[in-house]
Amino acid sequence: MAELSGKKGDMITKFKSLLAIVVATTLAGCATDRTFGAAPGIEVTNLEQLPPPSGGVFYTIGPQEKLEIEVVGASDLSGTFLTDAAGRVSYPLVGELEFGGLSPSEASRMIEQGLRGKYLLNPQVRVIPEAFPPPSISVGGQVENPGAYPAIGNRTLLRVVNQAGGLAEYAKLDDLLILRVVDGQSYIGVYNIQAIQRGNYPDPQLYPNDIVMVGDSPARRRLDNLLQLVPLVSSSAIIIDRLGR
Repeated sequence: MAELSGKKGDMITKFKSLLAIVVATTLAGCATDRTFGAAPGIEVTNLEQLPPPSGGVFYTIGPQEKLEIEVVGASDLSGTFLTDAAGRVSYPLVGELEFGGLSPSEASRMIEQGLRGKYLLNPQVRVIPEAFPPPSISVGGQVENPGAYPAIGNRTLLRVVNQAGGLAEYAKLDDLLILRVVDGQSYIGVYNIQAIQRGNYPDPQLYPNDIVMVGDSPARRRLDNLLQLVPLVSSSAIIIDRLGR
C-alpha cells in the first residue's frame, strides 16, 4: 500500500512538473508585440492626454452620402451630389474633391477655394448633408456588446465600456486604445483601464466619433483552453491564470 501511495505521489509530482513546463511554454509562445506608433505616418508624442475635438465638429462626411451644395448666385453650380465609396465628389469646374472625413463647413471652404478667382470673385458655398446621423462612439474588441453607442451627455471611458456590457472575459486590462481625429490629425491614446477603475488615474472624457478598442489577452485564452483539457491537481493554476491575464 505504501509503495502504491509512493508511486501515486511520484506521478502527481511528475504531472505537476509537466503541467508547469507546458504552461510556461504556452506563456512564452503567447508573447505579443505590444509596440505602438510603428506604422508609417504615426509618431509617438509627449502629450499627457488626448486633445479634445476643436470647434465642436462632431459630424463628418462619409461614403455614399447625399449632399446638397448651394453656391450663392450660381444656380448652375448648385445641386445634389453623391459621394463615392471613398467619400469623393466630382464637382463642376473644380474636379474631384476629397470630402471623406471633412465637416460640411470644411467641404464648403474647399469648394470656395477651387472657385475663387478663376470662376467667381468671392464665392459663398453651403454644403448641407441630406441627413445628420446621431453622434456616436464606437466600442470594439473585448467587451460584451461591441457596437456604436450614442454620444449624448457626459461620456467617459468607464461609462461607455459599462454601456457596452463591461469587459469581456479575455480583455487585456492594460491595453485599451482610444482613437480620435482632431483637425485632420489622428491620435491614439493607450490606457490601463484597471488603473482607471481603481481611481489611480482620471476617467478620460470621450467625444462623438471616438473609437474605443479593448485588447485581447492571448495568454489567458490559451491557458484556459489548456486547463480545460487537463485535470487540476493543485491551486497553482489559479495563480498562473491570474498572471496570464
